Amino acid sequence: MTELTGKRALVTGASRGIGAAIALALAEKGADVAITYERSAERAAEVVRAIEAKGRRGFAIQADCADAEAVKRSVDEAAKSLGGLDILVNNAGIARGGPVAEQSLADIDALLAVNIRSVVLASQAAIAHLPEGGRIVSIGSCLAERVSFPGVTVYSMTKSALLAFTRGLSRELGPRGITVNLVHPGPTDTDMNPADGEQADAMRALTSLGHYGKADDVAAAVAFLAGPSARQITGTGIVVDGGVNA
Repeated sequence: MTELTGKRALVTGASRGIGAAIALALAEKGADVAITYERSAERAAEVVRAIEAKGRRGFAIQADCADAEAVKRSVDEAAKSLGGLDILVNNAGIARGGPVAEQSLADIDALLAVNIRSVVLASQAAIAHLPEGGRIVSIGSCLAERVSFPGVTVYSMTKSALLAFTRGLSRELGPRGITVNLVHPGPTDTDMNPADGEQADAMRALTSLGHYGKADDVAAAVAFLAGPSARQITGTGIVVDGGVNA
């Protein structure tokens, strides 16, 4: 469980849910981890304490991923705090639903800014820091390639855009030995999509396994892609959706 010893990671949007689980999974495998958060300073501090309890260094950086300058600043600040950067996990994301005809410009802009632009900008900023063998992993969605129900069109579009970005960036960074991949979660029990929420039964019905996943399931896939065993995997995605897209 020490294959990431000496590695330095940044996980965006990691004060709770999937992001927090990813940060702890990387720390468990030996990495020092910085996280970003938007508003939940105390919850971010709890994640840092949990990282430190594993004997690793942890840092929390306030950054609104809808703010382009804050995104770029947070990457540079993480690299400075950690003494470099080996792993970037673009986890921060938002969900806004509704029919396209009814979605507000504010919601559309927010989805584009956080789910697409922040991933591009954070990756762009990280390129200057990542060494040979570096890793970029972004969190997509099981809705990126198959829109299973109405009302998520724009959200799905933003996650689908990450497919092209990941494939293209893997071509650009491959000569440096840097891999670029996606993890596509399905229904996962978090504050954003609780297993006892209003839509939970409908979401469970879409899966083959008949139940929600846990944040740790997604984190395990990210930790694998960040490690040495995934050195030959790039420009692709791992789907952790319980069979939604089966």
